[in-house]
Parts: sequence; structure tokens; C-alpha cells
Amino acid sequence: MGFIVLGIISLILLLVLKILFGYSQKTFKELEENKELDELSKKYPDNIDICKDYLKKLNNEKVEIEQSEDGEASLYIAISNKIIIANIKKSFTRIQTIAHECLHSIQDRKLLLFNFVFSNIYLLYFIVVALLAIFKVLPNEMLFVAIFLALSCVYITVRTYLENDAMIKARFLAKEYMEEKKISSKEEIEKLVKGFDEVNKVGIKCVNYYFFMEVMMKLFVLCTICLIR
Repeated sequence: MGFIVLGIISLILLLVLKILFGYSQKTFKELEENKELDELSKKYPDNIDICKDYLKKLNNEKVEIEQSEDGEASLYIAISNKIIIANIKKSFTRIQTIAHECLHSIQDRKLLLFNFVFSNIYLLYFIVVALLAIFKVLPNEMLFVAIFLALSCVYITVRTYLENDAMIKARFLAKEYMEEKKISSKEEIEKLVKGFDEVNKVGIKCVNYYFFMEVMMKLFVLCTICLIR
């Protein structure tokens, strides 16, 4: 009975927060597509050079930079101190996205490394518990699900802090960078920043909901396995 209740609650919470947060990947993608702003962003250097400029500005030039032509998501890897830039050459959001990843590189090192290690432990715990439950060798299933929820609280707290911190600051760093470069007019910079604001208004909510959805879906899977095994 407990697993049924937990499973139902996880689905209800997913639905309620999806409505409240207005989660929509389609809307987010549409906001990232703006031909006028894309043209304005073409005036700026290539992604690697922008990244180097940001890191110099942040006094953190030891970071390794890699351009990934096939990658869909840019990311900062704390364990190797590397920024991987996705294939975002044609999007105006690249100026803010690269700022976002550079800001990750100057966040609290302890938190970054903890997030990297803990995220992997968290995923491994979920897989192991799910497999043990499937093969009917998991004692006291509710205890292990409760431990999973406790780990989820830690995971979501650290992950959302790191992402929110970088997402909020990236807009200001990008604006400051464009003003210093003096490549665009004041009006053009304002247009680009407005575009960033529109993307962030939806994007920040989407990212926060995504992390919550990730946890609740794992909880639902565990509850389902424990019920049908």
C-alpha cells in the first residue's frame, strides 16, 4: 500500500508542478530561435575565443576548452576542469550559454566536486536498488526507497543551486562582455539581452522542474518495481 501511495503522490506532484512551472521544452526551443538576434550574434568571435575572453575576465584561464561539433549540450566538467562547447555557432544564446559554463568553472570547488561524485553515486544507488528489487533480493524495500528520497534531497539541493547560480549570473556577464567589446550598438545589445531574459524566464523554470521530474520519475520506477516484483 505504501508504494502505491508514493507512486501516486509522485505523479500528482509532477503534474501540479508542470502546470505551475509551465514546463514546455517546445516553448523553450522556440524562444532560442530568433533570426534577428542570431544575425546580431554573428558579429562576435567564435565560441572558443568568447570562452577564452570570459575566462580571462573571470581570472580563471587554466580551464581546458573543447568544441564539440556533435554535442547538443554545453557543459563544464569539474573533475577535469574542462568546458565542452556544443554545436551552438548559429544561435544568439551562445553568448550567454558560454558565460554560463565559464561561471560554473569559478563556483565553489568543493561543491562542484561533491556534485560530480555524488551524482554518480546517486545514479548508481538507484540502479543497484532497482536491480535488487527486480531480482527479489532487496530486504525492507521501503527503507531503501526512503534512503533514495533522502539522497534525492541532497542531489536536488546541490544541483539546482549550482545551475541557478550560473544561469542568473550568465545574463549579466554576457551583457558586460558585449558592452566591453563594443561590437554592437547599445540598441543591439539591449535586444540581445532582452532575448536572454525571455529565454531565462522560461529556461530557469524548465531546468528546475527537470531536476524535480528526474527524481520523481526514478521514485515512481522504484515504487512500480517493488509493487510488481
